[in-house]
Order: sequence, then C-alpha cells, then structure tokens
Amino acid sequence: MIINFTELSSRYDKAILEILESALSAAMPDLALRKIIKNSKIFLGKKQFNLSKYGHIFTIGIGKAADSMTKVVNSLINLDGGIIVIPEEQESLLKTQKFKILYAGHPLPNRNSILASKTILKFLKEKEENDLIIFLISGGASSLVSLPDGITLAEKKIVTNLLLKSGANIDEINCVRKHLSGIKGGRLAQYVNCDAISLVMSDVIGDNLSTIASGTTYCDKTTFSDAKKILQKYNLQKIVPKSVLKRINFGIQKKIDETPKRPRIKNFVIATNADCLLAMKKTAARFGLFTKIISPISGEAKHTAKKLVKLIPKKPNSCVIFGGETTVKVVGRGKGGRNQELVLSVLSQIQKIDRTITVASIGTDGKDGNTDTSGAMASNFIIYENNIQSYLDRNNSYYFFKKHGGLIFTGPTHTNLMDIGIILGR
Repeated sequence: MIINFTELSSRYDKAILEILESALSAAMPDLALRKIIKNSKIFLGKKQFNLSKYGHIFTIGIGKAADSMTKVVNSLINLDGGIIVIPEEQESLLKTQKFKILYAGHPLPNRNSILASKTILKFLKEKEENDLIIFLISGGASSLVSLPDGITLAEKKIVTNLLLKSGANIDEINCVRKHLSGIKGGRLAQYVNCDAISLVMSDVIGDNLSTIASGTTYCDKTTFSDAKKILQKYNLQKIVPKSVLKRINFGIQKKIDETPKRPRIKNFVIATNADCLLAMKKTAARFGLFTKIISPISGEAKHTAKKLVKLIPKKPNSCVIFGGETTVKVVGRGKGGRNQELVLSVLSQIQKIDRTITVASIGTDGKDGNTDTSGAMASNFIIYENNIQSYLDRNNSYYFFKKHGGLIFTGPTHTNLMDIGIILGR
C-alpha cells in the first residue's frame, strides 16, 4: 500500500516498511466484517441479528472507509442498495449503480456535505417497518455529513478550522461540532423508523462511540456547557462567529434541546488501532526484533516525541511501536501534518545517538495534515541538519522531508484507524 516502498527501502531499513505495511493491511475492514457476518446473520458479542427476517436490507456508509466497508458487506449479504459518502479526493472502490455514491468535503464540510445529509434523511424517511438499515461508520464522517443548526455553513467551517489549528483533540473538536449540528450527537438516528444497527471503525483514542464520527448514530455524553469551555480553553470564544456563541448560550439556557443522551439504535465498534499494533508486533517478531508497544499516544506531537525517545530500548535490534493520535498547534504558515511533525521532532532529539535509529509515523487513512502524504520516516545516520528547529517553528515539516527525503505516500487507503508508528534501534 506504500506507493514509494521500493524507493524508501533502498535508503531506509526495510523492516520498518514491512511493519507499516502489515498495519495498513490490518486496518482494512475485510477481516473484522468477515468475522461477524456469516450465514445470513450478524454476530456481535452475545447478540445475534437474523438477516433473513427482513424484507429489505440497506447500508448507509459514511466516512473514509465507507466504500471499502460497503464492498465487503455487499459481498456477504444480498443488499438492496444504500448510500456511500466519502471524501471528494477519494475514488470509490465500488462500481455499481446499486449504491448512491456521494462525495463531500473533508476535513472541512462543504455544500456537498449538506447535500449528503439531506439525501440520507430523505432515504431514511422512505424506509418501511420491515426493513433493516446497517450503518457503516468510520473516521471523517463528522465533516462528510453536515447540517449546521443555528449557524451557516461558512460559520461552521470557520469554527471547525479554528479548532483544527488550535491543538484541540478530536474529543474536544467533535464536542463543539455536535452542538452546532442538526444530525450529530445521535440526532441522525432519531430519524430511523425501522430496525437498524451501526458498525463502527474507531479513529479516536478510547474508542468512544460518542466521539467517533461525532456520535452521529449513537448519542452524546457532552453538553453545550462543555462546548463553551472548550472554546474558552483555546481562547477561541472571541474569534468564532457570534452566531456560534449565541447558539451555544441558547443551549446552556435550555432554549434549545440538548443532544440525545441515550442511543436510539445499537452501535458496535468492530475495528480499532489496537488491530494495527498487534499486526505490527507480529511482523516485528518475524524480523527478530524486541518490541515495546506504547498506546495510545496523544497530546502535542513535539511533546509526545520527547516521551517516545526516552522509551527507546538500549539493546540492539529493538523497537518501540506506537499508535494513537497526536495534535499540532499551528503557529506557522508551513505545510505538514501531525505524523511528519512527530517524526521531525524525534529526529531533532536522536541526532547525537551513536547507533542507527530510524523513526516512521503515518496516518492509516493515507493523509497527513494539509499534505498529500501519509507521513514520513527518518534516520539519524542519514539526515543531519542543525536547523531542524526552524522547520518545526514554522510547522513546515513537509518541506524538510521534501528536501531531505523520507515522505511516505499511500494515497487514500479507504480506511481510518488513527496513526501508527515505529522507532527502530539497530
């Protein structure tokens, strides 16, 4: 899945690339879905859904893995159709007229995100009592379906962009988004008038169903008061559009309803970042590497880098495997993403270690920040430059790796289980 695998393996430790490849394969929905869908039944823990009792079965897939999830389910179940909503830069894996394929904005919503929301709502209203809807939810859904409530689309984009650049984590970002939406935080599920279940791939730390995809088919554990505190925490309350604060204050004053606090339908997490880390550990063992797993990583990339470097085992042929999702507070006008910034931050601290240390970090969705790369890799014996900090100060990690090499390209992977990475010491 790494497009420039051959080029990178001629310069960097091939074992790292093989380990990353195994994680990307494990991140695909095939294995998880084939485990639970068998013989016209869906097995979810102790629960069992008999599909033969329904007149029609439809899927609604939303997120970066919506098309790949639908493709697998369609091969296992005789579906009657459905809707798929994926990012605009992603070409659908499904080539059939059975499903309506919609392309919408990410990471910021656009008019197509609103169109997708309205299309889904209309689709739900048309379903009959004896039908079953299987929601297939993955990361990216928060912007792909959008129905601003009390504010305009332009205002929703402004507040989302401010949050993304502030260093806020995904729980915080989605808390605010849920309270500015007509469908998030479980509101979409309120429109379901037949049996339905939601199968979810987690792209958030803790696998919190209330946060994944902004809890679109679940419910919400946060409040309008929480949303206001988040804006205050990142000093955004004075620069977000006035209508945003007005709506949040209306919610606090109970002039508008809170988000649903109980799920309307059953939601199940079927795949997580841990699946990737397990695959990485197995592959590392094949290469005879001693492995330490650190999960989840979070917080600002530059701070996480310092913690990871301290955890590098001193014995040769050993590695630290990590997964999760860091954040970046954007203060410069550079180009980059949290994975590239993490790798560059690690590189800045391993330059003087007298053995070869190689680090790599990628997003399982194939897109890192405002770039077309998945992430980056670097080695202390390949790159030595005194002004690394100047690139970090400008959030300009992409141009560092473009100059010195190490960018990792996968293109859209049609999945999303957060980020994964490795630091290998020889």
